[in-house]
Amino acid sequence: MTDPLHTDLLDLAQEAAARAGALLRDGRPADLAVAATKSSPIDVVTEMDIAAEKLITGLIAERRPDDGILGEEGAATEGTSGVRWVIDPLDGTVNYLYGLPTWAVSIAAEHDGETVVGVVTAPMRGETFHAVRGGGAWATGAWDGERRLACRPAPPLDQALVSTGFNYVTDVRTHQAEVAQRLIPLLRDIRRGGSAAVDLCDVAAGRLDGYYERGLHPWDLAAGDLIAREAGALTGGRPGERPSGDLAVAASPGVFEPLQRLLEDFGAWHD
Repeated sequence: MTDPLHTDLLDLAQEAAARAGALLRDGRPADLAVAATKSSPIDVVTEMDIAAEKLITGLIAERRPDDGILGEEGAATEGTSGVRWVIDPLDGTVNYLYGLPTWAVSIAAEHDGETVVGVVTAPMRGETFHAVRGGGAWATGAWDGERRLACRPAPPLDQALVSTGFNYVTDVRTHQAEVAQRLIPLLRDIRRGGSAAVDLCDVAAGRLDGYYERGLHPWDLAAGDLIAREAGALTGGRPGERPSGDLAVAASPGVFEPLQRLLEDFGAWHD
């Protein structure tokens, strides 16, 4: 039986993601420019990131004023309801800035500290992914109706297609490149899409066998991590740990453990 609270949270997350996705898709100015930088000069924020977060947080505050909010672009309220929203209004900002299609709106809802709802919409792909804890992962797209998602059957590791991402801090990304260089001969190939949320959903949809990245924030992975797990993928960080800024890994069972073990051996989490 579906929890009425989870249903309400899912409905609101879907509405907010759809509105923000439409704003980003249809409202992108031809002269879009960088509004600010974060960890480095190439870690950028555009005016559209800020506008999308304002739209999402405004809708949540109107409908559920007692909830907490954590947003990438600075939204942070404690709340008193036991529900907290974790929001990335535009995951894949550099892709968006350059006019590449792989970017998404990611919205998760936590209840008493556990993620219970996740929605990721990728407007330029015409796809939206969602999950409620215990209810499976689903997507809408070019096909009719909702499709239940399932991760791929696990191939041998040397036939696994794995995605990753690179940090915007030079010494971190240099180390990440060294890890990738060691991994590539052991895998089918590596992809670099530019949006953690989309990569996690692609693991859920069976388009990737695995994904890993160092340096993610809660808003990068909260929704996608739930969607991947509800599609049957395993997720974690370093062995025995949950996904974190040190390391996030998601993969089909059978790929997850050997990939995680290699990443540990290669020191993928090192500062």
